Amino acid sequence: QVRLTESGGGLVQAGESLTLSCGVSGSIFPLNAAGWYRQPPGKQRELVATITGGGATNYADSVKGRFSISRDHVSNTVYLQMNSLKPEDTADYYCTVGSFIGTAYYPSSRWGQGTQVTVSS
Repeated sequence: QVRLTESGGGLVQAGESLTLSCGVSGSIFPLNAAGWYRQPPGKQRELVATITGGGATNYADSVKGRFSISRDHVSNTVYLQMNSLKPEDTADYYCTVGSFIGTAYYPSSRWGQGTQVTVSS
Protein backbone atom coordinates (compact mmCIF):
# COMPACT_ATOMS: atom_id res chain seq x y z
CA GLN A 1 0.00 0.00 0.00
CA VAL A 2 1.07 3.57 -0.61
CA ARG A 3 2.68 5.43 2.27
CA LEU A 4 3.34 9.17 2.16
CA THR A 5 5.46 11.04 4.67
CA GLU A 6 5.60 14.84 4.52
CA SER A 7 8.21 16.98 6.24
CA GLY A 8 9.75 20.42 6.09
CA GLY A 9 7.01 22.61 7.46
CA GLY A 10 7.58 25.28 10.05
CA LEU A 11 7.14 28.89 11.08
CA VAL A 12 8.60 31.52 8.78
CA GLN A 13 8.18 35.22 8.15
CA ALA A 14 6.52 36.63 5.07
CA GLY A 15 8.90 36.72 2.13
CA GLU A 16 10.93 33.75 3.29
CA SER A 17 11.16 30.29 1.70
CA LEU A 18 10.51 26.70 2.71
CA THR A 19 10.97 23.37 0.96
CA LEU A 20 8.54 20.59 1.73
CA SER A 21 9.50 16.97 1.10
CA CYS A 22 7.34 13.90 0.69
CA GLY A 23 8.73 10.39 0.80
CA VAL A 24 6.66 7.91 -1.20
CA SER A 25 6.74 4.16 -0.70
CA GLY A 26 4.63 1.27 -1.80
CA SER A 27 3.62 2.52 -5.22
CA ILE A 28 4.92 2.45 -8.75
CA PHE A 29 6.00 5.98 -8.12
CA PRO A 30 7.69 6.78 -11.42
CA LEU A 31 4.43 6.01 -13.19
CA ASN A 32 2.26 8.06 -10.92
CA ALA A 33 1.41 11.68 -11.00
CA ALA A 34 1.83 13.53 -7.71
CA GLY A 35 0.33 16.58 -6.17
CA TRP A 36 0.44 18.86 -3.16
CA TYR A 37 -2.73 20.03 -1.43
CA ARG A 38 -3.13 22.49 1.40
CA GLN A 39 -5.84 23.19 3.93
CA PRO A 40 -5.80 26.62 5.57
CA PRO A 41 -7.32 26.90 9.05
CA GLY A 42 -11.09 26.74 8.82
CA LYS A 43 -11.10 26.39 5.05
CA GLN A 44 -11.44 23.66 2.49
CA ARG A 45 -8.55 21.70 1.13
CA GLU A 46 -7.22 22.98 -2.20
CA LEU A 47 -4.91 21.60 -4.85
CA VAL A 48 -1.72 23.64 -5.01
CA ALA A 49 0.54 21.91 -7.53
CA THR A 50 0.77 18.75 -9.60
CA ILE A 51 3.46 16.94 -11.53
CA THR A 52 3.03 14.13 -14.04
CA GLY A 53 5.20 11.06 -14.30
CA GLY A 54 6.95 12.80 -17.16
CA GLY A 55 7.60 15.94 -15.16
CA ALA A 56 4.96 18.32 -16.51
CA THR A 57 3.80 20.70 -13.79
CA ASN A 58 0.73 22.77 -13.04
CA TYR A 59 -0.03 25.27 -10.29
CA ALA A 60 -2.93 27.01 -8.65
CA ASP A 61 -3.08 30.67 -9.63
CA SER A 62 -2.48 31.69 -6.02
CA VAL A 63 1.01 30.14 -5.99
CA LYS A 64 2.05 30.40 -9.63
CA GLY A 65 5.49 31.95 -9.94
CA ARG A 66 6.28 31.38 -6.24
CA PHE A 67 5.99 27.62 -5.75
CA SER A 68 7.74 24.85 -7.66
CA ILE A 69 6.97 21.13 -7.54
CA SER A 70 9.57 18.55 -8.46
CA ARG A 71 10.23 14.86 -8.05
CA ASP A 72 13.19 12.54 -7.65
CA HIS A 73 12.55 9.08 -9.06
CA VAL A 74 15.69 7.65 -7.44
CA SER A 75 14.71 8.58 -3.90
CA ASN A 76 10.93 8.43 -4.54
CA THR A 77 10.50 11.93 -3.17
CA VAL A 78 8.26 14.81 -4.19
CA TYR A 79 9.27 18.35 -3.27
CA LEU A 80 7.46 21.64 -3.01
CA GLN A 81 9.74 24.66 -3.07
CA MET A 82 7.86 27.65 -1.69
CA ASN A 83 9.31 31.12 -2.18
CA SER A 84 8.06 34.59 -1.28
CA LEU A 85 5.72 33.10 1.27
CA LYS A 86 2.67 35.08 2.33
CA PRO A 87 0.51 34.85 5.46
CA GLU A 88 -2.27 33.42 3.30
CA ASP A 89 -0.03 30.43 2.53
CA THR A 90 -0.48 29.34 6.15
CA ALA A 91 -1.98 25.84 6.01
CA ASP A 92 -1.45 22.15 6.54
CA TYR A 93 0.21 20.78 3.41
CA TYR A 94 -0.35 17.25 2.12
CA CYS A 95 1.25 15.34 -0.72
CA THR A 96 -0.52 12.74 -2.79
CA VAL A 97 0.11 10.34 -5.63
CA GLY A 98 -2.55 9.87 -8.22
CA SER A 99 -3.35 10.04 -11.88
CA PHE A 100 -4.65 12.36 -14.51
CA ILE A 101 -7.80 11.84 -16.53
CA GLY A 102 -7.51 14.45 -19.19
CA THR A 103 -6.41 17.56 -17.35
CA ALA A 104 -8.02 16.61 -14.04
CA TYR A 105 -5.87 15.24 -11.24
CA TYR A 106 -7.29 12.44 -9.08
CA PRO A 107 -5.37 11.61 -5.90
CA SER A 108 -5.32 8.10 -4.49
CA SER A 109 -7.18 7.39 -1.29
CA ARG A 110 -3.96 7.41 0.73
CA TRP A 111 -2.87 10.67 2.37
CA GLY A 112 0.05 11.45 4.62
CA GLN A 113 -0.19 13.14 7.99
CA GLY A 114 0.58 16.52 6.50
CA THR A 115 3.07 19.16 7.53
CA GLN A 116 2.14 22.54 8.96
CA VAL A 117 3.32 25.79 7.43
CA THR A 118 2.80 29.05 9.28
CA VAL A 119 3.75 32.37 7.72
CA SER A 120 3.81 35.39 9.97
CA SER A 121 3.38 38.92 8.70
